[in-house]
Amino acid sequence: MSDTKEMIPETEKFVVIKSAEDDDNKFRLNSKAALTQILMAVLANITIISSGMAIGYPATTLPLLNEQSMDVKLSVSQASWFASITAIFSPIGGLLSGYMLDKFGRRLTLISINVMSIISWLIIGFSSTNDVDILFAQLMVARIIIGVAVGMSSSPAAVYAAEISHPKLRGRLTLLSALCTALGMLFIYLLGYLIPTDYRLVSLISAGFTLVSLVVLLPIPESPSWLVGKRRISEAEKAISIIRGYDQGDDRIDMEVKSLVENLASSIVNGKKISKWRALRKPTLYKPLAIMITFFGFQQFSGIFVVFVYAAQFSREAGVAIDPLLSAVFIGLTRVVTTILMAFISDKFGRRPPAMFSGVGMFLSMMGLAACAVHPLKETTYSWVPAFLLIAFIFSATLGFLTLPFAMIAELYPQKTRGFAAGLTICAGYFMSFINIKAYPELVGSLGNEVIFIFYGIVSLFGLSFVYFILPETKGKSLQEIENYFRGEKKPEIDVEMLTKS
Repeated sequence: MSDTKEMIPETEKFVVIKSAEDDDNKFRLNSKAALTQILMAVLANITIISSGMAIGYPATTLPLLNEQSMDVKLSVSQASWFASITAIFSPIGGLLSGYMLDKFGRRLTLISINVMSIISWLIIGFSSTNDVDILFAQLMVARIIIGVAVGMSSSPAAVYAAEISHPKLRGRLTLLSALCTALGMLFIYLLGYLIPTDYRLVSLISAGFTLVSLVVLLPIPESPSWLVGKRRISEAEKAISIIRGYDQGDDRIDMEVKSLVENLASSIVNGKKISKWRALRKPTLYKPLAIMITFFGFQQFSGIFVVFVYAAQFSREAGVAIDPLLSAVFIGLTRVVTTILMAFISDKFGRRPPAMFSGVGMFLSMMGLAACAVHPLKETTYSWVPAFLLIAFIFSATLGFLTLPFAMIAELYPQKTRGFAAGLTICAGYFMSFINIKAYPELVGSLGNEVIFIFYGIVSLFGLSFVYFILPETKGKSLQEIENYFRGEKKPEIDVEMLTKS
């Protein structure tokens, strides 16, 4: 194929002539390609572990920062800002991620996330030990930086995994982001449990791990979809050769580049590219955007992130009888195991059935916790029930409402506006997260545990209705087929030769 920028003309009106064959039937999956795609997706997603650590960090650090015996102790207000400030700045990270994904690519965005995370962890690791005002300022700066990084990290790895993977692998690989977030939380919970008196050391260990995740990113190729969109055709061909396991010069490389160009053509009208904001008028963007923001709304207002950020405190409020830090470890472990299980369930049953099960389980668990708040069981033979219900809530949430919104971001949006739309979605999701996390301590104090638990349960029930009536199924569909679904048309007929001529 000719290596030229004219491959995607900017001034020529495209003529509809013939229908293209389904992309995924052209590119059969072999074992070499499968292993390569899995490896590339894993290396990209290691970055997300640091973000999971950042989300879970307050759960084990807040009890220590509130200790009366500490030389520097935060006030209640300062502690709540420490817990929630990350969520305020995550929406900015979501928007920045959308811009960087489209402007600079998936790989450079992931590298930037790691650099920011390392800086944040180091600031806390070397924070003041004798001045509470300086300490609080350092904690705020560090958490603001990591908040932006968390927002940025919510879509690039999943988008990268979706774009490089075959449909047979895509369901599992897009869930890697959820798994790595869970691993990050479990890791930070374990560190908090094993090193309960030194949150600075925990932060320095986290910085070291993030440095490793930065190094392992360096060998991965850029997404061919993004490279084609930037008319860097020769680089796209090399990336396809690596990702698909093809030899240089293989005809299938040329076929896949043509297929990517064909996808891109839908964003060009009469030789002109459609702006991202104008694209919001197109059903291929506004329909999935509305669906995903609504899905994130049910995720956030069902209390999932509150449980993770306030894991130790939430365990006490729920009446769990074991050590709160150990309870946090069990919460993290449950999420990891369930996320792994979710990868197989999603491939076998699709997205909707697990999400519906998730809504039912979350509703029942929260209603059970509300009953335990009204009738405490801590000093009875049924003292294990609150712990069981909390673990059941985490298990149910991970099977659907927690993991699927992040995974489906990479599936539902059209190729050309994927980064932009993902950024808007993450921005909205984390804005709702901030509202929940900041308000939780005050709401518990004014309304009581049982009211909060009932509210979370009712939101879960409404979320179940949303999944049943509105959420589309994406199992087994190519990204182009999903785009066509929202367009409400069959695959557009495009003259591939005209699009790719030099």
